[in-house]
Amino acid sequence: MEIGEKIKRLRVLNELTQEELAQRCDLTKGFISKIERNITSPSIATLIDILEALGTDIKKFFNEDVQSKIVFTKDDIYQSENHELAHIVSWLIPNAQKNTMEPILIELGPHGASSVEEPHKGEEFGYVLKGAITLYVGKKKLKIKKGESFYFKSSEIHYIENPSNKDAVVLWVSSPPSF
Repeated sequence: MEIGEKIKRLRVLNELTQEELAQRCDLTKGFISKIERNITSPSIATLIDILEALGTDIKKFFNEDVQSKIVFTKDDIYQSENHELAHIVSWLIPNAQKNTMEPILIELGPHGASSVEEPHKGEEFGYVLKGAITLYVGKKKLKIKKGESFYFKSSEIHYIENPSNKDAVVLWVSSPPSF
């Protein structure tokens, strides 16, 4: 990706117009437009000013990985089986732990359970695709069946279990990644 395209993407993410960015950097809107269209290149000092106004710095700007892959297939999935807890965890997105959220698919065998998660900053979302589960959040015990979802802050111990003799499958998303 060209420098101008990256600057424009950061500007849009920061919900700034070209004029607002220009004002913050003591530049003209036309100059920002030319940079974004890769017609001209800023000096290092000007680039530093622009990046500072966009909430980043040169090191982060040039080391930033732009996600190139958008669609993931079954070949991208990594699975881990825990025989003791009778579950299989499928990480749906490779290296998702570096992202803002981490989606997994957890298959719970009869009377299976997820690992117990200690309290942490963040949020959890889940959707039961098959069967029924019991969700434990702190001292709360909640029954959730196929087609229902859950959402909670991760500030208490939490886990799920399958109380039945049939398999259960849950799409579970943690933000930030914690699986």
